[in-house]
Amino acid sequence: MKVRKIPMRKCIGCMGSFPKKELCRIVKTKENEIFFDATGKRNGRGTYICKKTDCFEKAIQTKRLSKSLETEIPEEVYSAIKAEIEKNE
Repeated sequence: MKVRKIPMRKCIGCMGSFPKKELCRIVKTKENEIFFDATGKRNGRGTYICKKTDCFEKAIQTKRLSKSLETEIPEEVYSAIKAEIEKNE
């Protein structure tokens, strides 16, 4: 019997490694749109974060979120992503 390997990803807030399904994905498309990816399958550059608002706040303060997506992120995008994370918390 073969055991399936669980894909692990690193949270950019707390820098801990977790199974991919336990994390939220934030994606930047080629059109420079940045949004919360509920499916985890949208095309673009993605980054992962815990389903906790404090991890999200830490990622903003340390600028890890904008560094990992390689762009400056507008305040309204932060608000939209934070609202999605609060829904999933």
